[in-house]
Formats: sequence, C-alpha cells, structure tokens
Amino acid sequence: MLHWYDVNAWNARFGNDSQTVHSLRKFRTRWLKQGWSFEEALAEVSPDVASTIKAEIKPHPLVLAERHDSQLDGASKLLFRTDEGLMIESVILRAGTGRTSLCISSQVGCAAACRFCATGQMGIARNLTTAQILDQVVQANELLRKEDRRVRNIVFMGMGEPLHNPANLNEAIAVLSSPLLLDYSLQRLLVSTVGIPDEMLRLDEQFPQVNLALSLHSADESGRQELIPLAKSVPLARLRETLLKLKLSEKRRIMIEYLMLDGRTDRDSDAEKLIAFLENIPAHINLIPYNSIDGADHLTGSSQATRERFGNTLKAAGFPVTIRYSLGADIAAACGQLIQRENREIAKQLRATQTATK
Repeated sequence: MLHWYDVNAWNARFGNDSQTVHSLRKFRTRWLKQGWSFEEALAEVSPDVASTIKAEIKPHPLVLAERHDSQLDGASKLLFRTDEGLMIESVILRAGTGRTSLCISSQVGCAAACRFCATGQMGIARNLTTAQILDQVVQANELLRKEDRRVRNIVFMGMGEPLHNPANLNEAIAVLSSPLLLDYSLQRLLVSTVGIPDEMLRLDEQFPQVNLALSLHSADESGRQELIPLAKSVPLARLRETLLKLKLSEKRRIMIEYLMLDGRTDRDSDAEKLIAFLENIPAHINLIPYNSIDGADHLTGSSQATRERFGNTLKAAGFPVTIRYSLGADIAAACGQLIQRENREIAKQLRATQTATK
C-alpha cells in the first residue's frame, strides 16, 4: 500500500504522462484541499487511475467512532479509533470570527503524565503514525465541507507530547504545508510542548515559521515539578535558556500556556516569578481555566476574578495576555476526558494478549 502523502511514490507508481498527472492533481485538490470525500474525489478521475488508487491507497487509517457537538459554543469533539482499538481525540473549534481551528493529537496517551491532564493519566504512550496524525485533518475537513468551512489553523495541542514523536511530527508538518497536498501556511500551524529543549531547537531550526507553545503552568521550580513530573529532568533555567535560543520576535512570540490553579499557580508571587522567567523573551501568555479530571480531586481552578487580576498584573509588565474560557464544556472537550478509562482498559487487554503470546 502507498502512503497517500508520498508524492514521489505516486509518480513512480502511476506514471508521469500529462493526462495521468493532471488527473492525480485534480483528485488531490478535491480530496485534500477542498474537503471532498475520498469516493467523491475518485469520481473525478479516469476509471483506470481510480481503480489503481483504490487498490493502492488506504485513505483513512483512523475510524471516526463518535462525534460530540457542543450545545454551548462551536466546539465539536471527534473520537477516532486506531487499528488496535485505542481511542484518540480531535477538537474542532469554530470561533465567532468564522475562523475554524482544529486541535489534533500526536500520541495515544502521554509519557509526560501531567497531574492535571486526563491524557497523562492513561498510563500509556504510543506514537501516532504520520498518516494517523494527518487523517485527523483530512476527516475534519470532510465534515466541515458540509458547513462550507475548512480548517484554517491546526494546533498540535491534543493528546500526547508532539516532541516525543518528532520524526512523524516533522513529516506531518511537511505534508500539511506542501502545495501539492494540504497546502497550509506554516504560520497557521502551532506545536505545543511541555518542554523538550533539544527537540524544540531542532523543530525551530527546521520549521522557523511554525509557531511554538510551551505548557509552562508554573514558574516555580518545585510547583512545576509537582504538576509536571517530566519537569524534574528539565529545570526552569534550562528551559529559559532554550527559549532565548529560539528564533522569536515581536511577530513570532512563544505562546505560554499557563494553567490557573487556586492557591498553586495564581498567587501574586506566582505572577512575579512568571514575569521574571519571561524577561527579554517575546511571549504571549494564555491563562487557561482548569477542567477537572478523574484522579485529580486535589486540584481546583482559580475563580474568574482571580484570573483577571493575574492577567492584569502580567499586562502591566508588558506582556500580551489572553484569558481563555473553556469551550465545549458540555462535551468534555479537554483532550482525554471522554476516553481516559476506555483506553486504560483496552491497553490492559492488549498487554495481557501480548504476554499470553510470548
């Protein structure tokens, strides 16, 4: 089977006569850029080419298992199932401006195991393939075509740590930005990481136009390590050093994701430490409300008044600040919330089967 995104393999397999090349280009444009279904796009090419495509290409390595549409705002949660039976999530966000964003996953589970994150509590971490990463975008665009929309911005902010899956992440970014394939501007892609210094610098070197977000959540060393176990191997000093090495500017700021937790990250002293940590670093700070999850009853989100006060302190220090509000609260839109328990059980079954066959 061919990967649909391997243009060189396509050319070698289908030939390069002008009629075939035109037919393939038309097919890819309809399917990948305009959101037609695979079958609809196939109907636009010659029968012999269509027959070969159907025999050689698996269009969707993920199965769309469930769709949950918020009754409160423009969020839709898409639950996909892999060949192993494990579940991943993507979220479509429809802003009031008419712009549509898609939050996609890069892994099943996550080794970062953040205390506040349902994905990190699954106890598994498996990389998604390049095709599985991309298929979230392809299937979302097929759904959105019925609304006369297309995904405008893509954020790697779903399940998993993208920089723990760098090879497939980089290939996916290359495909997303290829004019022959999905044709997204690199400036409309954002990769969120908990902070993997070497991989952050490599990604910045390879794709200097791609936006980066850092899930910081606390600028207090012990406080951050309590929330993010992985932070024990990456002290704040090294993280700051990494940010200073990135190709940042007033036009390309690092996005700082900061979770507002009552009595843990929202005190005046926390704001002072955050301001000091970001000194001389072009940054835009997102203040994130906390979505409660199973197994983290000890965490409580900050009040709206506290978030606004905290934000005003940061603004006074010269930082652009966005105070986020939960979208899709009625559909548990935070990644991992709907499938945390199911994936745990499936992973147990897979481990038991693997052990039994050894």
